[in-house]
Formats: sequence, C-alpha cells, structure tokens
Amino acid sequence: MQFQIALEDPAKPDVIALLEAGDAYGASLYPAESNHFLPLEALRAPNVRFVVARDGQGTALATGAVALSDDFAELKRMWVVPEARGKGISKAVLADLEARVIEAGQSLLRLETGIDNHEALALYERQGFARRGPFGDYREDPLSVFMEKQFGVAAA
Repeated sequence: MQFQIALEDPAKPDVIALLEAGDAYGASLYPAESNHFLPLEALRAPNVRFVVARDGQGTALATGAVALSDDFAELKRMWVVPEARGKGISKAVLADLEARVIEAGQSLLRLETGIDNHEALALYERQGFARRGPFGDYREDPLSVFMEKQFGVAAA
C-alpha cells in the first residue's frame, strides 16, 4: 500500500473523523480518567507537530502527533484505521514523528498508552521504547503504560 505522510491541520473534517474513531476506541477500553487525549485545539498549538498518512487517493489512514516541551517530546494521537493496519503505516508515522523530534533538537520521546493496546505496545517496544514510570502531569494508573526512547545527540 502506498501512502504519504505530511504535516496537516487536525481540524480537517476527515482527520477529525479519525481522531473521533481513536477516541471511541479508547473509551471502549478505559474509563474517562484513564484516557489522556490531547484535544483538537491543543493539537493546533505551535509546539505540536501533527501528521496524517494518506493513501494515493487522498484518504486519511492514520494520525500522529508529538508535543514538544523544554525537556522532552510526547507522542500523542497515534491512530491507524483498522482496515489499513498491518501495512507498515504506524511504523512509518512513528518514524516520521521521531525525525521531527530530532529535528526540533529533542533527544527524548515519551508516551503513555493503555495496557490493552497490545498492538501499540508491541510497536513501541520493537521501535526501541522502554517502559518507565509516570512523567509530567501523569500519575500512577494501573491501566497506563509509560514508555520513552532516547535519541543520540549529535556533536555540535
């Protein structure tokens, strides 16, 4: 399957539909207090890089974002439509976002996901993420898994 990944405004109607599908999936697995969705307006903030993967016909297949802070970047809103899974899209979106983190001068990417997101956990582990404790504003939650990946820092 051919697809392209690019920065996009998350407020496009077809992208909102993907975000809502991801929200619904999360809500089907976890109570509201264990879902940490970054809302639409926050996805449009200057410190956020939001990408969409689209097929050759322009259909939105996947989303992903990184929120940059002073100390680290956080992976947010990774979602691939079910019919496009297993085709390498999530790995490509993650690689694209990692490149944007490095380009922004960050060396640490963190994330929070749920214990029942087995495919996501497997992807993150295959891509070099290690489990860790809560970070930032997160608190211990038996339904959450916290992970991070350190990138090498280029010599100045």
